Amino acid sequence: MAKDERTGDKVAIAVKVVKSIEELPGVGPATAEKLREAGFTDLMGLAVASPQMIADAAELGTNVAQKIIIAAREAVDIGGFETGDVILERRKSVAKLTTCSKALDELLGGGLETQAITECYGEFSAGKSQLAHQLAVNVTRPEDDGGLNGDVVWIDTEQTFRPERIRQMADALDLDADAILKRIHIARAFNSHHQMLLVEKAQELAQDFPIRLIVIDSLTAHFRAEYIGRGVLAERQQLLNKHIHELMRFGDIHNAVIYVTNQVHAKPDAFFGDPTRPVGGHIVGHSATFRVYLRKSKGGKRIARLIDSPNLPEAEAVFSVSEDGIRD
Repeated sequence: MAKDERTGDKVAIAVKVVKSIEELPGVGPATAEKLREAGFTDLMGLAVASPQMIADAAELGTNVAQKIIIAAREAVDIGGFETGDVILERRKSVAKLTTCSKALDELLGGGLETQAITECYGEFSAGKSQLAHQLAVNVTRPEDDGGLNGDVVWIDTEQTFRPERIRQMADALDLDADAILKRIHIARAFNSHHQMLLVEKAQELAQDFPIRLIVIDSLTAHFRAEYIGRGVLAERQQLLNKHIHELMRFGDIHNAVIYVTNQVHAKPDAFFGDPTRPVGGHIVGHSATFRVYLRKSKGGKRIARLIDSPNLPEAEAVFSVSEDGIRD
C-alpha cells in the first residue's frame, strides 16, 4: 500500500509476480538459456546461488548477477529473518528414507533425512557401498514403505555400483528389479572436475526425473589422489567445499537425500584413540549434516556410530549385511 499525495488516501500498488527466470530484470532469452544449461533451472536455484556462480554461468558482470539474485530472492521470498515456528512448519516437508534396519533407522532419527548430507566413513568392507545399494532400492518405494517414490543419481568414482546387487536386494523385498534399475542413473566420474560437473548434470536430469537420492561413492577418492602434498591442500579443500555446497543446494531444491561415502586414513599417534579418521578434514566434517562411522564386527555384523548430528545424541547401532541386503 502507498499514500496518495493529493488526497492522503492509501492506494494499492500492483506488484508484478515473477514466475520464471526470463521475467527477472537483466535476464533475456539468451541469458536464461545459459543459466539453464549451467543447472539454474528455477527461481529457487538462482536465489541460493552466489554472484560469482551466476556471473560465470551466464558470462555476466558480478553486479548484474547480484541484481538477478536479489530479484530471485524477492520472487521466492527468501533471504530475510524468520521465526522458529515458521522454520518448524517448513521442516514438515523433510522426509525420511529407510535403511531396512530398524536399529540403523532409529540411530538416524527415523532414516536418512532429505535436505541433508549423510556421510558414512570407514575402512574397506565396512558396509558403505552396501548401504548405498540398499538406499538406491528403497528410494524407489512408496513413502508408506519408507521410500520416497523417486529416482537415484549414482556418481561412481571407484566402480562400486553393481546392478546384480540391486537385483538381489529388490528380489528380497519382492520388488521389480528391472523397474528399479531403470530408475537408477549411474555415471562414472573419471576425475574430481568430472565429479563436480556430474552434480551440475544431475540438476538437468532432475527436470525430467524425480531425483530424490544422490549417491557419491566415494566423495573424496579423486580429490585425495589428485591433490597430493601440503602445497595443493588449500586448492583441494576449496574445490571440495564448492562440491559439497552444490550437493547441499541440490538436496534443498529437490528435497532429496544426499548420501556420500568417505575413505579413512590411519592416525600416527595412538594417543588420539580410534586408529582411523575420515579424509577431507574440517571441510567435510563441518559440511556433513549426519556423520556415521562404520566398522566391521563378527559374523557379518556391522557397527554404526553416529559421530555428528545437529539434533541427535552420539550413539551406536548394530546391523548386518546379508545377501538380502541391510537388515537388523
